[in-house]
Amino acid sequence: MQITPNMAVDTQMNGTNLDITLKATGTLTHEDYEVMVPMLEQAIGAIKVIPNTKVNMLLDATEFTGWQAQAAWDDFKFGMTYKDIFLKIAIVGTKEWQEYLAKMGNWFMDGEVKFFYDLDEATTWIK
Repeated sequence: MQITPNMAVDTQMNGTNLDITLKATGTLTHEDYEVMVPMLEQAIGAIKVIPNTKVNMLLDATEFTGWQAQAAWDDFKFGMTYKDIFLKIAIVGTKEWQEYLAKMGNWFMDGEVKFFYDLDEATTWIK
């Protein structure tokens, strides 16, 4: 579902885990995060009552060009707040800097963060 001009989000239960698929395009703004974060928080809050439930996230960043400064901070805050609920995060991109950011993100997250250049490979890994 397209929630802002730069962001599409889909959530669905997969057994006891929540699968989140994001597609980011262009430059993300603080306004994108003002829409996306409450939506994700609601979905995450709904599953926290189920013991041992984790989140798998697939981020399609193949058309993503970066963040405005406030949006980058919003992204970091969200990640740090929910770092312990993620099982796997697959990031699909086309740029080397995106791969470096994924590796850095792996330092902060309790789950595994992996970068892919191919969407099908990422989808297979995240399942």
